[in-house]
Amino acid sequence: MSSVNSGPGEPDAWARAPWHDLVRTGRGEVLLYGLTPPRQTTAPEDVARLAQVTLERLAAIDVDCLVVYDLDDESDRTEVERPFVYSPTIDPSAFLDHLGDWTGPTILYRSVGKYDPAELDDWLRAEERDVSTVFVGASSRDKDVRTTLPQAHAAWRRAERETRPGGIPQRAIPLGAVAIPERHQQRGDEHLRMLAKQESGCAFFITQVVYNVTDAKDLVSDYWYACAERDVRPAPVIFTLSVCGSKRTLDFLEWLGVDVPRWLANELIHATDPIVESVDACLDTATELATFCRRIGLPFGFNVESVSTRKVENEATIELARKIRRLLA
Repeated sequence: MSSVNSGPGEPDAWARAPWHDLVRTGRGEVLLYGLTPPRQTTAPEDVARLAQVTLERLAAIDVDCLVVYDLDDESDRTEVERPFVYSPTIDPSAFLDHLGDWTGPTILYRSVGKYDPAELDDWLRAEERDVSTVFVGASSRDKDVRTTLPQAHAAWRRAERETRPGGIPQRAIPLGAVAIPERHQQRGDEHLRMLAKQESGCAFFITQVVYNVTDAKDLVSDYWYACAERDVRPAPVIFTLSVCGSKRTLDFLEWLGVDVPRWLANELIHATDPIVESVDACLDTATELATFCRRIGLPFGFNVESVSTRKVENEATIELARKIRRLLA
């Protein structure tokens, strides 16, 4: 499923890839695999080695689309100390260059506040790989940024309207956005944010890590019925799942704002093997969300992320991804 790598002149070929088919038509159920690039301090030979490890992992599972995150320091969002020290990573687009043997679609995150407007403009016009993007705004209103999220969306719309020499339409990079079930639980308007982003050109949504299945179901239910009221076709929602194998990882999830129910946190903390407990919990979450989305007719998929510094947690993502693949139609 992940062998299509179409160029700008082959729009029909994109539609044959499950990821592009889901975004364009809402048909199908997809599996994504998310990861972070190496740290900026990583030696070039180690970057190459990590790229090879990534390719081996991707070869072990049937992934429809790769996700490469773009990390930013979010310590301004809370006064609570970050459980893991923030370390800048290399540019996600640059890391994709190291994954030359990967031939499937890729979603590159962009923490837009880190980039000058001209940098985003240039990248949007120059990118010719089979790439989609997710723009991520500042972690707080007070953060000093070089480009705001509205400015980034405006740059994307400018690129979408342009034409290539000879009048050939510019291939706009498919644009996605983040959806946060916890924010919906707190404010009750995340589904309206999603609709507004969809009207601005967003073709898909990827959630923050889901451990509270009720929060996620509340969000997509409200989004689905709001779309129905407006006679708007809902965009696909990709639910992110992440393995948690230690108390420190659990603390980090909670620091990021992920709502882990108390009962589940207790099970993970006291489990003989928290990795097994976490994989089972993620699979239960995926099963319930898949059943719910199929019933209401919402296009969906899952993003299994591998972002830990612990080898045992990253290896467990392969097992989880394989189990999620078997779950999907």
